[in-house]
This record gives sequence, structure tokens and C-alpha cells, in this order.
Amino acid sequence: MATEKDERMSTEKIDVAIDTSETVSPSAIQARFETLRDLDDEQMAALNKRLLRRIDWRLMPTITIMFLMNYLDRINVSNARLAGLQEDLNMSDTVWSAGISTFYVGYLIGQLPGNLWLAKVRPSLLLPGMMIGWSICTICMPAATSGVGFCLVRFVTGLCEAPFFPGITLMTSSWYTKAENPMRMAVWHAGNTISNIISGFLAAGILHHMGGIAGLYSWQWFFIIEGAASILVGIVAFFLLPDWPENTRWLTQEEREIAQYRVLLSNGGKEEQVGGTWDGLKEAVKDPFTWMFCGMHFSLINAQSFKDFFPSIIKTFGFSELNTYLVQAPPYAIAYACACALAWSSGKFRESCYHIVVPIVISAAGTAIMISTPNIGARYFGAVLLVSGTYNGLNLQLSWETTLVPAPRSKKAALIAIANCVSQCSHWFSPYFFPTAHEPFYRLGGGLILFGCLCTVLLCFGVKWWAKRLNKKLDAAEGYSEHSGVERGWRFAY
Repeated sequence: MATEKDERMSTEKIDVAIDTSETVSPSAIQARFETLRDLDDEQMAALNKRLLRRIDWRLMPTITIMFLMNYLDRINVSNARLAGLQEDLNMSDTVWSAGISTFYVGYLIGQLPGNLWLAKVRPSLLLPGMMIGWSICTICMPAATSGVGFCLVRFVTGLCEAPFFPGITLMTSSWYTKAENPMRMAVWHAGNTISNIISGFLAAGILHHMGGIAGLYSWQWFFIIEGAASILVGIVAFFLLPDWPENTRWLTQEEREIAQYRVLLSNGGKEEQVGGTWDGLKEAVKDPFTWMFCGMHFSLINAQSFKDFFPSIIKTFGFSELNTYLVQAPPYAIAYACACALAWSSGKFRESCYHIVVPIVISAAGTAIMISTPNIGARYFGAVLLVSGTYNGLNLQLSWETTLVPAPRSKKAALIAIANCVSQCSHWFSPYFFPTAHEPFYRLGGGLILFGCLCTVLLCFGVKWWAKRLNKKLDAAEGYSEHSGVERGWRFAY
């Protein structure tokens, strides 16, 4: 058991926030690493600071920009639709929705095997390779001449993108501690919100001005330029991304060991690398947390079902084509600021449930405003509330699930992939909730969003209840009570 001295030493030695007692003492964990055994508190603090700075400056900017391009690739068809993609390929609303859904069929197929594979190989090779693959598909989109071609390209694009999102979630949780994780996930999750901002400006610049150049439609230029930029980012990422804490080549042995020490301490002494691929999958399937987070992620994606149609929704506000592209940016900029603030608060106070529930309730209020009033100012304000709450919720849910199931890495990889797989099933049906016949209020889609918000709230309280129940069992097993004098070991955070 950790002593009071060990706990105090852990928070002073390095800025690694852990629950106020871990089952393995910091000194015992430090003794496992050859290069760390003889370091004093000051040396450990300096080494930790140097390691964290190196990882922050290489991992965070790289995966943020990669995720930006990834999400931009996912939503580019929404703005291309406004520029005539659907009409130029002679697609009905049904065929268009089928194309949106087909992307997620490929995405679903590649999720679980991709993330299980990633847990065993070098992320610095697999993730950039996948990025170049989906970028090539994006460049091929201008060659589509029918709805069938559109659906086919979107399917292969989804297949290539599948391992990326769960992959960077797994990487972040494998490098950062419980207190650092929410804020770091908010940082790279900025790629999500920033891509929506950039998409509007790109659409204003490319879709509004480049039609007819070299005999191409403006939406064709949109895909070509974006795909080429993504390939360039993928090539650079080969040289910048780390692998895992134990095998990143551009770290010294001492830095690799402090990286493992930090996360091991945060995990309560649980080894990340223990467990085979199929063992991890079986453990994840048997864990109730897996299915609770599957439901929560699924509900949050339902609550975000508006994102593929956000430009079309904004168009109903009566703005000009150029202004429709531009006014999409402020809601996402506000959403990012809120996400960072709430992620910081969640990490500081080690609380996840209410940090998700409160913003989701606000999103539900925003949705109710959007579907109930014709007032443009009120509807735009509702859009700001909707975007801010749902994007914050998804960011913190990812951090929460990797905190509650910190190790082994194969189990965590399986949990992330399974939850993401289940959540993406929403995209098979959600596009059909936003037909153009339901303009301007899209009340059917609004109902789906509200349903997602409600289920998210219920599942948050369900996860919290289950975590508290498990903690009570651990208390009983250790003989811990407020007056027992027994030190409390590692516990599930909620």
C-alpha cells in the first residue's frame, strides 16, 4: 500500500496527478527502471518536465493537424453539396444519404482490426500510412460521375480512416496521465472544431471562386486541394510522431523509462503492455464499462448527427451563399474554447460525469430553440449551444473511458474500437433524418439529437453508479473505511 509519504512524494516529484492513493508506491515503481533508480526528487522532476515538453511539442501539434485534415475530409462533402456536387452527379436525396452512410460502413469494418493492429505495431508508420491512403481517395473524388462512384469512393475513404480516430485516442492515453489526459484530448480534438472553421473559409475561397478553372467544377478543386494538403501532412508525420513509451526511437533510454513510469504510476501500477491482442478483446467484451461507453458514444454521435448537414441547416437561415460558408465558423470557435476550459476543469478536479451532463443539457436546450422558432438570431444562438455541448461531451467521454480502463493496452484498444464501432452505426440511419423536404427546421433530425442528449445523460449516471459500486467492493476487500486507518488504494474515477 502507498504510504502518506509516498503519495506526497509522487505529487512533488513529478507533476503527475493520481488518485490520492495508489496500490503501488512511487518508489517501488521507480525501482523497476534501471536509469531511474538512483535519481532524487529534483532530478526526476527535471526529467519529467523535459520528457513532457518533448512529447507535447511533437505529438500534440502532429495529431492535431492530422485530425484536422481527417475531419475536414469527413465533412468536405457537406460544403461540396452546396456547391452543386449532388446535382452535378444527378443524385437524389436518398442516394446522397446512402453515400454518407456508405462512408461509415467502411469506417465500421476497419475500426476494431485497425486499432488492435495499432496496439501491436509502430503508430508512426501506420497512422501516416492510413492518412496518405484516405488522401488519395479524396483526390479521386473528382473522377466520380454518378452516385455509384460517389458511394464507392466514400466507402474506401472510410475504410482508410477507420484506425485513425481510435488510434490517436489510444496514443494519448498511453503517453499522458489521468490529470493530463482530458486537456491533451481537448487539444487534438481542436482539429475537429478547427476543421469546421477552416472548411467554411476554404469553401468561401474555393467553392465560391474556382468553378470553371481548367474545366473543373469548384467542388472538384475542393477535393483536389484538400487531398494534396493531407498527403503532405502525412509525409511529415512519418518523421514527427512517436511510437509507444517503451519503443520511441528519438527518446533516450532515460526518457523512455520516465514516460513508462509516469503512466504506470497514474494507472495504479497496472502494466500497459501486458496482454495479447485476443486476450485484450475478450477482457473488453466482458467488462460492463465497455458496453456503457458504447451506449454513451453512440448517443453522443446521435447528438452530433447534425454535423454532416450543418451547412445545409445554416443555409435555411437565409444568408447568402458566401455568408453561409463564413457564419459556420463562430459556433465551432466557441465550442473549442468551452471544450478546453471544461477539459482543464475535468482534469483538475478528476470529475467527468457532470462535466459531460451539464453541457449536453445545454445542447438539448439549443436544439429545442432551433426547431421551435423562426427567429434567425435565436436559431443561430441555439446552434452555438448545440455545437458547444456535444463536442465537449465527446472529448471528455473519450478521456473518461481510457481513465476507467487504463490497462492493458490491448484491452484499452479493444474498448476504444468497440465503442467507436458501435457509435458509427448511427451514421447508417441518421442522414435520413435530415431530408431537404424538412427545411427549415429539420424537426425529425432535432428529435434524434434530443434523443441522443437524453441517453447520454442517463448513461453518464449509469457509469458513475457502476464505478462507485466497484469502489465500494474495493473498499470492502481492503478493509478501508473513513475511520479504519487503512490507506485507500487505486479507485475508479467518475
